[in-house]
Amino acid sequence: MERIVEVAEQEVLIDFQPGVKCRATAHIRSVHATAKVVFKVQTSSPHKFLVNPPSGLLPPLAAGSFQIILKPQPHPPAHLPRLGSDRFLVKAAVLDDEILPAGSDSVAAWFDARPQIPTQDARLKVAYVGPFLLRRAVSDADPDAVNHILRRQPSLLSELGPAESASLFQTASPHRAVLDALVQAGLKPPPEPRPAASSKGWTPAHSAAAAGADAALSQLAEEPGALDRRDGEGRTPLHLAAGKGHVRCAKLLLEKGVDANAQSNDGRTALHRAAAAGDHEMAALLLDAGADPSLLTHRGRSALDMARDKGHHEAVEVLERGEMVLTAARRGDRRLLEALLKKGIGANSRDHYGMTGLHVAAVKGNREIVALLVEFGGEVEGQDVEGHTPLHLAVEGGCVDTVAALLDLGADVNAKSHRGATPLFMAKSMGYDAVSQLLLSRGAASSSAASSSPTLSPL
Repeated sequence: MERIVEVAEQEVLIDFQPGVKCRATAHIRSVHATAKVVFKVQTSSPHKFLVNPPSGLLPPLAAGSFQIILKPQPHPPAHLPRLGSDRFLVKAAVLDDEILPAGSDSVAAWFDARPQIPTQDARLKVAYVGPFLLRRAVSDADPDAVNHILRRQPSLLSELGPAESASLFQTASPHRAVLDALVQAGLKPPPEPRPAASSKGWTPAHSAAAAGADAALSQLAEEPGALDRRDGEGRTPLHLAAGKGHVRCAKLLLEKGVDANAQSNDGRTALHRAAAAGDHEMAALLLDAGADPSLLTHRGRSALDMARDKGHHEAVEVLERGEMVLTAARRGDRRLLEALLKKGIGANSRDHYGMTGLHVAAVKGNREIVALLVEFGGEVEGQDVEGHTPLHLAVEGGCVDTVAALLDLGADVNAKSHRGATPLFMAKSMGYDAVSQLLLSRGAASSSAASSSPTLSPL
């Protein structure tokens, strides 16, 4: 049969509340240019639904609507996120030159008298939405149900008040998939509470890190200092991400510049927690970001001690290999260093002075090792605890060729240490004329100063 009506909705969205009538409106429009159209609405669940009006008449090209009313239900629908068996069928037919009395009863009687008349049928599904069901889905840790509701009601989160939004965020925080679904749909983390948000002293950033909710963490990063706050035990969000094995959260936190060596009240760092959990992937990430494996807890335990005590052999190997990279670079052992780097051991492992293998090779004047480390991701602008880059240390070593190699690899000729010393300042202070001339020829600023004399590297 030719199309004679359009029903605007394919799904009827019921904003569910238990124990009360819930209403939704559907819209119908005639597309017949000359004849009147009659329609009636049938439901698969007459024990649950009413339709008002259940039938009607549309003049040519006119529009109308009808309400679908869910009778009071004591319990929420059990089938979320799937659509249930509740359906509506809209049947429409052309009313030729007949005259019907006003009212829906006469339309229903007209249909009943003509069971074989051709009709255009439009089907409507029922989808349940609304804040009540959203809260229930979050409490049940059901990300599929959360997505089911928010896809159909994208403005729902923006309609919630601040207190309800904060409650929803806190309820979802332990469940990464649920929290990510809410954040991606527009839920904002609540303002930082004063005092701390829980008995543990957790902030939203702690909750997100513990749940592995990197999308929420990314939003929280917009608030200054939010990622560095401590809980009641002195732990930062990085401690929690490392202990729970949430690599993406830990990587995001490190990229945002959090302190990789922050110690909790018992002296543990994030590296201690990764080692205790036997998480070799996390340990490698932290070492590559500058975590200091030599730091001790208040009981005198290193991260390596913890991994050994618990028999976490892969974590032990990663922690020992970080030391081996530095040792191979210091000794100039290219074969061992290349083998370690090819196994995925980070080129930026550091000692307790913050020095990487690239710093060590630079001060030793080993241009070949410098090039190898940079090839495998060594940070040319990485700084030790005093702010010295590998170029500073190459200058200290007095090797013109190594200085030139680092400059060729993109080192900043005017890099400054924490005390303001540039490579040129160090070269002049140490009487290295050839190095000074090279730096000047590569664009070093001739006026350079520092607050005190340069400190030599601890090698």
